[in-house]
Amino acid sequence: MAMSPAAAPADAKAPVTVGTMRRALAQMFLAAGLDSPDLDARILVGHALSLDHAALAASAAQPLDAGQRAAIAAFAQRRLAHEPVARIIGGKEFWSLQLGIDAATLVPRPETETVVEAALAAVDTGGSRMRPLRVCDIGTGSGALLLALLTELPNATGVGTDISSAALATARSNARRLGLARAAFAACDMAAALRGPFDLVVSNPPYIATGDIVALAPEVRDFDPRAALDGGADGFDCYRAIAAAVPALIAPGGALVVELGAGQAEAVAALFATAGLAPAPARADLNAVPRALAAGKPRQRA
Repeated sequence: MAMSPAAAPADAKAPVTVGTMRRALAQMFLAAGLDSPDLDARILVGHALSLDHAALAASAAQPLDAGQRAAIAAFAQRRLAHEPVARIIGGKEFWSLQLGIDAATLVPRPETETVVEAALAAVDTGGSRMRPLRVCDIGTGSGALLLALLTELPNATGVGTDISSAALATARSNARRLGLARAAFAACDMAAALRGPFDLVVSNPPYIATGDIVALAPEVRDFDPRAALDGGADGFDCYRAIAAAVPALIAPGGALVVELGAGQAEAVAALFATAGLAPAPARADLNAVPRALAAGKPRQRA
């Protein structure tokens, strides 16, 4: 795609600068109905030029050469096709960690941080965060949940599972870059390769009903791996699998914490209760959607 004429300054003889290009992209993204046109333009121009936010502002009057303009135009074309910014730049911040992502992994969402909050709250009920703990993340993807938890639990070790070897390669790369040698990874379906006991098990499983996927935003429907979205005919297939397999892996006094789709809290709590766990009220995300459900395993009576 050639850059829109709006990307060029009004005076055709004037140079195209960082600032004029950023503003032109923002206008294009706004006209296309994208949700955060100014932010997207800033991130993409900054990424193309290897400039952080402060350097981008300081370089507003800097002219762009033809190669730089072409690089920015290529990013703009991808964003106008609804490819998420995180996929274009190959990374996303989660829990203040910079995580690499690729086609095999979900883009970590801000609402998924609610699972980290609920998991840490469950840990806190059992004692100090400094104690040794075993943590498992089922369907780890980029490793977001596991790596976030290990940064908060300095004496914990953890394992992340995923059916995708490509996703596991990304998770391992993220763990190495963050210096988290306490994280290990295993290729398996759900918890098939695991042996307990674990003090904490977390998961952001696929929970979209198959028939609802077509109605998702194109950024999700067309770019997230379908296997990470599709929860079966009713959206509960993975929750049922977790309820069947995971309670036996949890140590007495430990907890299971999962992400929920909208409207799923009551049904998932019932599944976990039937499996012998004790669900707590779901924790809401910043949009007031019940997003994370913790279910504890009762301690054995003396």
